[in-house]
Order: sequence, then structure tokens, then C-alpha cells
Amino acid sequence: MNPFAEYLIAALLLLGGAFSLIGALGLARLPDFFTRLHGPTKATTLGVGAIVVSSVLYFSSLGEGIGISEILITVFLFLTAPVSANMLAKAAMHIGVKTTDDTRGNPWEQ
Repeated sequence: MNPFAEYLIAALLLLGGAFSLIGALGLARLPDFFTRLHGPTKATTLGVGAIVVSSVLYFSSLGEGIGISEILITVFLFLTAPVSANMLAKAAMHIGVKTTDDTRGNPWEQ
């Protein structure tokens, strides 16, 4: 395998792992539902995307061709994560989930 491809794959795996860790920490540490929602929908989506792209590069560099299933997984992930986060946030606003006092953009502080 080409050394440049190995470095690129390793960098994407590290980047994906770092984004996934940041998203998991955000999910565990942030104070309320609305701020906690950003962790898995933003950072973790980028983390999983980088890991899947590194998988595509790995199998492509081995000569097995481009993995169409991995590309479809990435597209599906990037299309569904924002939509599901929006639906969760709207449902939480509809049922009146409380926020902490330091949450910016609090819809109940009008």
C-alpha cells in the first residue's frame, strides 16, 4: 500500500475518533437536552463520516474498488442526522422540556 494512503487513512481515523470522543463528552457533560443534542448530531456525525471515508480509502487502495455501500452509509448518515435532530428539538419544544438558566436562545425567555 502507498505510504501516503496509509498516512491519510490514519489521519482520518484519528480525526474521526477525536470527533466521536468530543461528541460523546458533549452528550455526557452538557447541562440540558437542547445543548446535549448538539454532541451526537454534529461532532459524532463528522466522526463517523471520517471513519467511513477512511474505510473507503483503505479498501480502494487495496485494489478492491470503491465500496459503494460505505459511500451510501455516509450519504444516509449526513442526510438523516440533521433531520432527526430537528425533529427531536421540535418535539422537545412542543412538550415543554425545560432548559437551564444559562442556555442561550431560550424560547421561553421572551
